[in-house]
This record gives sequence, structure tokens and C-alpha cells, in this order.
Amino acid sequence: MKTKLIISALALGTSTCLLTAQDANPPRDGQRPPPRENGSNEPGAARGGERPRSEESLTDAQQAQVKAILAKYDAKSLTTEQAKAIHEAFRQAGMRGGPAMNDTVKAAGFDPDKLRDLAPPPDQAQQGDSRPPRPEAKQAPETRPTPQGQPDPQGAHAAGPQAKGPHGQGKEPHGQGQYSIEQAVSDRAQLTTIAFDGLAFLTGDFGCNTFLPPGKVADFCGFQYMRDVDTNQLGHNTSFVPRAANNMLYVLTEQQKAQLIALALEQEKMLTAFVEKRFPLIKGFCRQLEGDIPKSSTGLNREAVMQYTAQIYEIDGQLSYRRAEVLGGIVRSLTDKQKSSLTKMVFNNSATWPELDDQVDKNSLSHTAHVAVMTYASEMFSWYAGNVEADVYFCPERHATYFGSFYMKDIPAMGNANYSISTSLTGDSGEAFIAALSEAQRKLVTGLVEQQRADLTEIVKTRRAIATELRKFMKDPSVAKDKVMALSRKYGELDGEISYFYAMAFSQVAKTLTPDQKKTLLRLRNLDARFTCKGAYLYSRAIAMPEVPNTDFLFAATTVSTR
Repeated sequence: MKTKLIISALALGTSTCLLTAQDANPPRDGQRPPPRENGSNEPGAARGGERPRSEESLTDAQQAQVKAILAKYDAKSLTTEQAKAIHEAFRQAGMRGGPAMNDTVKAAGFDPDKLRDLAPPPDQAQQGDSRPPRPEAKQAPETRPTPQGQPDPQGAHAAGPQAKGPHGQGKEPHGQGQYSIEQAVSDRAQLTTIAFDGLAFLTGDFGCNTFLPPGKVADFCGFQYMRDVDTNQLGHNTSFVPRAANNMLYVLTEQQKAQLIALALEQEKMLTAFVEKRFPLIKGFCRQLEGDIPKSSTGLNREAVMQYTAQIYEIDGQLSYRRAEVLGGIVRSLTDKQKSSLTKMVFNNSATWPELDDQVDKNSLSHTAHVAVMTYASEMFSWYAGNVEADVYFCPERHATYFGSFYMKDIPAMGNANYSISTSLTGDSGEAFIAALSEAQRKLVTGLVEQQRADLTEIVKTRRAIATELRKFMKDPSVAKDKVMALSRKYGELDGEISYFYAMAFSQVAKTLTPDQKKTLLRLRNLDARFTCKGAYLYSRAIAMPEVPNTDFLFAATTVSTR
């Protein structure tokens, strides 16, 4: 039986996706690229639009945003630096001063006059400059991803504006340093991401939870970093992957392209198996949420979950190893002329990648195989032009991908050419979700940051070890597969423990939600009837609801192998 939507069933009895639109919430550091020239990061701004702002009143969602921002500070011991941070958060949220704003700040226990006395708002300090200041990089130079050809302007060996890297590309522009592993695992980024997962899980269903972008599998080629630091602001646009892929394919010979196609055909079944392997775990998490627990069990078994995710990541390891083996072989075969052509493609500037026609006939391949070819080609460029630090990098929502947040974030982009996915949605909605919870509920969510800390630290080390091994394929035809596979299984266990923590905490929150809270969360979901889930997903492609094997083993008192 299809897992039912718990919020709908308890609160409204309607479809999970039949929801009303609302204003966006404040962007958070690290959840967005640097500001555009008009000071906006929203998709509308990318198309020349300007998001309307209200100076007369605040919506319920905006009031929740204000409270969420202020909740991080103590009104009695507020410092100048904290006041500046609050002003900046308000500014980035698109909120301006006025009676309604003052009333909301007062309702949160803060004095608006004191805030202004401690630090003038950025609007006054910048004397009419409407752009928010670009944050300075705070991470250590030796750990900040600096792809080849993008010398770190803030590092110990910073180069001048005309400096050239190994591939002849210019340095990374100022303002991109906010993207780093340090930022991705920071408490702030993780908390809003966790909260966004919670919102998606509590307002979605099994089908929504199965949605997964193809790029989140075998992701050790630095593509996510290249996407996040694109100064052309196409990184989160639906045109980014095909643009990178077609340029890479254009440089390759027919024989080299044939190797990518052969790899896609070879891995097609394994790519499908990876998705199908996720279904029982997602079903188990939904059962925990709904209270559909076997009589002999008290709930999900952590060891069983970790053992199962190790199996999922074992497939990821096999995909990653073989992909690096093939891509590495092609890199080793590149001619000087091909390398010269690739130097014209700047890693962090997609404007230097011409818009080309499709270089591979999609009609000659299945959907899964064609997506794989385009993925391989785009990642081959990011891998070739990047370095191990870019390979290790991940976005904050990379792990615990079983709770429907990618569906909630990405589904409006599906089928929409040249559509830009909001880079602030995760932080926006995450903060609003936290603000909607009671103190006891909030602690269950905020406590996950500390609960997962050790696992997240170990994930970074594990990713670095895997990425370091795989990168050896660029020079050598053979790499220690056993080592990569052991690391991949360990990676899976870590991801499984984090996911177990999330599932248990979110389920506890669900038990105590009031009817009003349930209605608020559905509003925060902010998807309309067009996005009603009618089945499940093979990555981002809709499929019929699958038959999911019995998941009682995830609730067993002792771990049970399902191989």
C-alpha cells in the first residue's frame, strides 16, 4: 500500500501538493551564490525581474522569518556585531523598516531602537548602494576548494588578476569563497538544511521522498562546486548541465564519445538498481513517521539502517570507481589540441562555454542512458579542470536524501528549459519551519546538529580519501578498488546513521504537531496542485508506484542481511 501523507491525513485530508504560494524567506549564508548586480539572487532577478516587496505590512511567513532570525540572539546581551548580522539578515530577506517591522521585532522581545543604535542598517551605511556586501572567506586557504586555474585570491599564495593556473584559466573572482566544505558542514548551514528536510518529510509522502537528482550519485568529480561558484549565475539553471556536457563532447573524438556511451549502457542497470535499493529504506522511514511499526519492535533499528545504507553506497562505490576509470582513461588520451580547447572553458564561468547543439542523439539511447552520458561529460570537465578539494566539496543537503527535500525544491524546474532553482529556498523554508515549532519540538530538530557532528566530520575524511584515490586514474590505469569499496561502505554507514537520527527526530515532532501547526507547515511547503505526487521517481523521472519489499528487517532487534 502506498505510504500515506501523515500531515494530510491528520490535518486536511487533501493532496500534499495542493498548497498556496507565499513570499520567500531570508537567504542564509552558503545557501546562495554571491549577489547579482541588482542585489538579488532570485530566479526572477536572473531574468531581469524584481521581487515585489511590501513596506506596509508583513505576512505571517515574514513575521516567522523575523522571529527565526532574532531567535539566535539574546536581546539582553546584544553586541554591535550581532546587531549588524541581524540588519544584514533582514536586508537579505528583502524586509525594510516600518511600523509593522518594528512591532514584529518588539513581539520577539527586541528593541528596534537599540538595534539601530548599536549598528546602523546597511542601507544607511552603504549610502545608497543597494547591493548587500559580499562575505569574506573565513576558511583556511589550504582547505578551500580552488580548482586548477582558479588561484585563491585570499590564500597564502594568492595570484594577481592576470595569474594563470595549470590550465591557463584566470583566478576565481572575489566573493566565491563562501562555498567550502567548512561552510557546508557548519552548524548554520546544516541546521537550516535539516529543518528543510523535516518540512519536506512532514508534508510529503513516499513518492516525493524517492525523487533524487542524478548528480547526487557517484559525485566525486567536483561538479557541485563548479555549479555553486559559477559567476555566470547558471549553476542552478536547467541549462547548466547540457551546456557543460555539449562543450566537453564537442572537444572529444568520436572514439572518446563512444567510450562514454558504452559506459552509460554498461551502468544503466546499476544506476536503476541504486534507485530501487533506496525504496525500502524510504518506506521504512515513512512507516516510522506513521507509527506503522511491527508489534515486536519499538521502532527503527539503527544498526539495521546503517547496514542497509552501506549496501546502497556499495553500489555508489562501484559506479564511482568505474566512472573514474573510464573518464581517467579519456583524460590520459587527450591530445595537446584538445587540452588547448579545454583551457578556453573557464571552470567558474559558464559564459565561456558556447551554447552548442546536442552532441549526442538522445533518441538513440534510453532516458537513463542519455542522462548518464550528459552527466559523465559535464563531470569530466569539472574533474579535469578542478582538483581534489573541489571533488570533496558537497552542498549541505548532500546527505540523508530520503526525506523529500529535493522534490520540494526541484520539482518546479522539471521540464522547464532555462529555469533557475532558487538558491535560498532551503535556508528560507528551513528557518520558517523551525519558527513554526514549539520549544520542545524545536530542540528535537536543532539537537540533530550536534548528534550528527561526528558522522559529518568522518564523511568529509571519507570523501577526501575516495576522491584522492579516484583522481589517480588521471595518471594511472589502475587504482586500488578494494580500498575505494571499503571506503564507500563506510560512507554508507555514516550516511545511514545520520538518516536514522533524522527519521527518529522528525517522527517525534510529528506526534506533537497541533492542527494549526500542520496547516502552517503545508503553507510553507509552497507547491500547488500541478506537483501532486502520483507515483514514485527513478531519479527525477516519474514512474509508477513500485512494489516495495517487506521492510520489517529495518525494525528488527538485530541486524538482518538483505543481500
